[in-house]
Amino acid sequence: MADGIVVVGAGIVGASLAYHLSGHGRAVTLIDAGLPGSGATCASFAWIGRPVVSNLPSAPLRYIALEEYRRLETELPGLSIQWSGSISWDGFDESPGPRRDDVSALEPHLLDPPAVAAHRPEDAAFDPVAATELLVAAACDQGARLLTGTPVTALDHQGGTVTGVRTIAGTVPAETVVLAAGTGTTALCAGIGLTVPVAPSPAVMVRLRAAPNLVRTIVATPSLEVRQLPDGTVLAPVAYRGETNRAALDETARGVRDRFAASFAGAEGTEIVSAEIGWRPMPADEEPVIGRPAGAQGLYIAVMHSAITLAAACGRLAATEILTGRPTPELAGCRPDRFR
Repeated sequence: MADGIVVVGAGIVGASLAYHLSGHGRAVTLIDAGLPGSGATCASFAWIGRPVVSNLPSAPLRYIALEEYRRLETELPGLSIQWSGSISWDGFDESPGPRRDDVSALEPHLLDPPAVAAHRPEDAAFDPVAATELLVAAACDQGARLLTGTPVTALDHQGGTVTGVRTIAGTVPAETVVLAAGTGTTALCAGIGLTVPVAPSPAVMVRLRAAPNLVRTIVATPSLEVRQLPDGTVLAPVAYRGETNRAALDETARGVRDRFAASFAGAEGTEIVSAEIGWRPMPADEEPVIGRPAGAQGLYIAVMHSAITLAAACGRLAATEILTGRPTPELAGCRPDRFR
């Protein structure tokens, strides 16, 4: 295993990296404290899209996000992506782009459609846990090894070189360690003297049960953000307002249910399924952290918000860098050394 690659974290980013790395004949071990997709991934709204215009350092990566998912869909036919498009209004999305004045044609059950809405027909969404599990299974089919229920406690390093990871089950040596550990990345890097400021950014995900086909697209407004699965499940993310117990989460869920029922015809009998807090990894400047940090040979970092959107592109590009040693231009604005 000494010449292999260890990927720490089996969320969607780590799963994508394991899949893209394992297809090139290298030994890959994917390690997670829980099950694949059991961390921030499972509480994601999983809306994938790209900016119309952007001056962010990560813009080149974000611009190719949808094409990378189209590619991944051809490679993994079991990847069930809903290419439904999205509509937004009331200032939810101020960026330039196409507008529609026939919102009722897109969302016929919407009770009070706006006169005009931003429309992104190319946007999509999917089940993030199912997608993560599919990527992990494909990686294992290509020879990757999966270790679940195995927390990584520290990075093994000697003389400025990372040589593996320490886990509760022992040390796993590696030629390259890839940290896709979300909020856990900060502590693991601090253990070898590296600063990677990533903080947990909480958001609440409410799941409702409604009649199928009430919502056709991804609908986004400041007061209600929803999409619906084929089985009728409605996903609705809302801002975290300091909920600290089940009673507070239940109250938040009731508010979402009531707003949904008041917004869509036929939604009167909508029921609450669940409400949970997802702790998203948010870099200090809100931009992805992807690449090899200086002073830590053998280490590669991949942690970001918009992890669902960027996972397919990041997986392919980061795997290319790890395997060839050559930088890819799309990741140039995401390097970890900006925090030094």
